[in-house]
Amino acid sequence: MAMFWCTEALPLAVTAMLPVCLFPTLGILPSKTVCPQYFLETNFLFLSGLVMASSIEEWGLHRRIALKVLTIVGVKPAWLILGMMLTSSFLSMWLSNTATTAMMLPIANAILESLFGDLETLKKKSQSTVKLQSLPSIPSEKLMLSIDGADETEQSDMRTAEEIQTESAYQLKVWKGFLICIPYAASIGGTATLTGTAPNLILIGQLKSYFPDCDLINFGSWFAFAFPLMLLFLFLGWIWIAFLHGGLNTRAKAEARAKALIDEDYRNLGPINFAEGAIAFFFVLFAVLLFTRDPKFVTGWSVFFKKGYVSDAVTGVIIVSALFFFPSQKPSLSWWFDPHASNTPYVPLLSWKKAQDSVPWNIILLLGGGFAMAKACEESGLASWIGGHLQPLAEVPPAAAVMLITAFLALFTEFASNTATIIIFLPVIAELAIRVSVNPLYFMIPATVGCSYAFMLPVSTPPNSIAFATGHLMVKDMVKTGFVMNILGILSVSLAMNTWGVAMFDLNVYPEWAHSINTSKPLGASDVTFQ
Repeated sequence: MAMFWCTEALPLAVTAMLPVCLFPTLGILPSKTVCPQYFLETNFLFLSGLVMASSIEEWGLHRRIALKVLTIVGVKPAWLILGMMLTSSFLSMWLSNTATTAMMLPIANAILESLFGDLETLKKKSQSTVKLQSLPSIPSEKLMLSIDGADETEQSDMRTAEEIQTESAYQLKVWKGFLICIPYAASIGGTATLTGTAPNLILIGQLKSYFPDCDLINFGSWFAFAFPLMLLFLFLGWIWIAFLHGGLNTRAKAEARAKALIDEDYRNLGPINFAEGAIAFFFVLFAVLLFTRDPKFVTGWSVFFKKGYVSDAVTGVIIVSALFFFPSQKPSLSWWFDPHASNTPYVPLLSWKKAQDSVPWNIILLLGGGFAMAKACEESGLASWIGGHLQPLAEVPPAAAVMLITAFLALFTEFASNTATIIIFLPVIAELAIRVSVNPLYFMIPATVGCSYAFMLPVSTPPNSIAFATGHLMVKDMVKTGFVMNILGILSVSLAMNTWGVAMFDLNVYPEWAHSINTSKPLGASDVTFQ
């Protein structure tokens, strides 16, 4: 399955269904054990996140949020890159990384065109030195400059060919920085919430399977750990991308034009309507209820219900169910008093058809395939056997092992889907932690986060592919920027794990819930020496 996922010889979702065919026929697991793995409560949490995202997209709330952030941060290239990254990462916490990137790139292109003019013209100017003197007379350039007034046109005519070429090359660099920062920020943002990206959910599912007594990680506690990590990495990534792809010196007039464009786009959205307000309300309610259910550092609202009965999945499904009947237009009550009065047509915030079309069902199957594979690795003793062969890693200090694990998975996920990567390696990493008597979360959390740090190749993640498909980026641009991003990510994860991660999840102690797994599993010949 790992080979099929890496080579995509079969569609990912079809490979994910192979356990249903193979595990029962090969005598690994009975089908009644395999099939339920495909729709665990974790999948319901994921599904509710996807449905919420499709309603936000249906009413354009994400575009309003994006433009509002850009009006706040200003239009200097470095600040705009920061604005783009903050917006992309915030949206990606709730929408899919792919949808976020697909929405943000056109906004970025529109802003860049208002700052620097037409991209093709820029490319010609940065490459050619012969005809540079005549370039200002190209209609698109003339049109661009005429807005700035005659004085700037004269000034640009006086610039030497070399100056024009240098400025065009600089502007082209900024353009690349814009295109590259959006998929990167979307990948980083997805790590901050449990529903933001599939590997986070696989961690939860496999924890429940391997360590039934471990209840440390839920939506609230994960957010408290991963959100500060996301902000730290986003800040470091912004400094690197802004340094590599452009500074702060653009023409004030061009900046004024870009600001005008953003303001105009925001004005064109008009005042917030009833549907957007309703979606915003449910969105905030969705987030708040998930955070406060059982945040671990304070008592959550789940104490009002029978212990262990209400999970994040229940919360998510309750909220998104309301979207299918809540009206998208303000209901009129006049017909209560006058039966002949016209009533507003009833259209719910979300139709089932729209939800069905926009939910990537293949990812839900992929999650299920991952849970089925993890179950089989555990039941058959494969994870235990592999863990035995990783015994030499016991000599490595745990803090160094965290960096090695994160680096290895960040590299592996460049060539395989992040979901497939975490499915393949998480059972092994859990087993390794038990072998070396380290808190399993100390290895499993960095592995999960590292899987989302695929920055170096266009094929690494769909967001990278979308940005690359614009035709303005080269592979070497991504490799050069992404290599340093990976190093920054590994360092950020190590810092987080060894500071607030240790404090939050008590990672210095080998926990009771991991002890129970040692005694409950059938011991093989190599399983005798645990503690």
